[in-house]
Amino acid sequence: METRLASPNTQPLLEQQEPSSKSPKKLALIPLVFLIYFEVAGGPYGEESAVGAAGPLFAILGFLIFPFIWSIPEAVVTAELATTFPGNGGYVIWANHAFGPFWGSLMGSWKFFSGVINLASYPVLCVDYLKLVLPIFSSGLPRYFAVVVSTLVLSFLNYTGLTIVGYTAVTLGVVSLLPFIVMSLVAIPKIDPSRWISLGQDGVKKDWTLFFNTLFWNLNFWDNASTLAGEVEQPQKTYPKALFSAGLLTCLAYLIPLLAATGSIPLHQEDWVDGYFADAAEIIAGKWLKVWIEIGAVLSVIGLYEAQLSSCAYQLLGMADLAFLPRIFGARSTWFRTPWVGIFLSTLITLAVSFMSFVNIISSVNFLYSLGMLLEFSSFLWLRRKLPAVKRPFKVPLGLPGLVVMCLIPSGFLVYVMAVATSTVFLVSALLTLAGIAWYFFMEFCKSRLWLEFNNAGEKIEDEDLEGIRNQ
Repeated sequence: METRLASPNTQPLLEQQEPSSKSPKKLALIPLVFLIYFEVAGGPYGEESAVGAAGPLFAILGFLIFPFIWSIPEAVVTAELATTFPGNGGYVIWANHAFGPFWGSLMGSWKFFSGVINLASYPVLCVDYLKLVLPIFSSGLPRYFAVVVSTLVLSFLNYTGLTIVGYTAVTLGVVSLLPFIVMSLVAIPKIDPSRWISLGQDGVKKDWTLFFNTLFWNLNFWDNASTLAGEVEQPQKTYPKALFSAGLLTCLAYLIPLLAATGSIPLHQEDWVDGYFADAAEIIAGKWLKVWIEIGAVLSVIGLYEAQLSSCAYQLLGMADLAFLPRIFGARSTWFRTPWVGIFLSTLITLAVSFMSFVNIISSVNFLYSLGMLLEFSSFLWLRRKLPAVKRPFKVPLGLPGLVVMCLIPSGFLVYVMAVATSTVFLVSALLTLAGIAWYFFMEFCKSRLWLEFNNAGEKIEDEDLEGIRNQ
């Protein structure tokens, strides 16, 4: 029986119903690579704590091995699902197909909360670097003003179009990595390989919780760019290439500066905290390189903000296409064809959260992210079992038992992150989860009473249609 939506490649209904002389320009491979790179890393900034927590050898081994047991499974799961079910809902689409609309909506809530609150930290971090050059922004009204202005300016850049954001990410990525390339080259004659096998200084206790958290949060979020699949040129071909390229870039961007810095300067383990690469650069090459790396840090933060905001905004657009949100959430700008409601809402939440204390909130966000990833791995495995005949342009070359083993290892890290959470984190995460559940039932109630306008079908594809799609 022929139906109106017979393929996972069907374009979102909202775009079809909004006639316009302008169509959104599709995202090409190179900009997508750098958007994924900024979703995951944004540079070596932040990996220093691994050395401080466990010493050079464990830090090097961690950034060498951890990508194989965490990043690669998450990346290949994303590649398979994003090419099989391309659309701006990303992981929401996957959970919806696997377990139904309730779990799709809850996935959307978990991922959106984690993404948009993480987003709030970037303008604050940008101002923290800025105050090193202009101390007036250290506190008080000037600091608040700088946070608000930087948030609005960065959000407006996102509003101007995903293609512009993508090529901005390319520029920011290249420029922010250049000082680390220079540092690594200058460090070569000074490297003593014996420093790489150091287990740390005597008397310094290893902090394994900090070590694993540092690895975990520097090498995740590979699935965030899946919410942009509806905006990507030939996603079935582009996504696997982009994920592989971004993975290689990310690993090299972490390992090479780490090897250069730990191998060329004496170890003072207590100094290895966030931001120490700038001090290491000064020791290796001079003050000029320290300043360059600090400037690169600001540029990296801008790239992180743009990538994360794009993911949040297009997720809301995708959820509107799926009828999880009212149709207004899928509205696009007349000029730039960007999801202005999603950008506006994400920016408002960012501004609200920017002035809060992040200690327990960010930990709660990480907890929610872990819940979402467990649901994502479950969706991946269940869709392999439930819809084995669906055409998969990219397919992980393992049978179901092998896939279970592949997903179990990263799932263990997710459970660990949740197990070490504080009672406050459990409470905040539970409240946000309850809010997501309440939102789903409220939206269902609004649909039943016709209070709000929703898409009738969006990207909801009946199982019998999917079962009929065979590998060609």
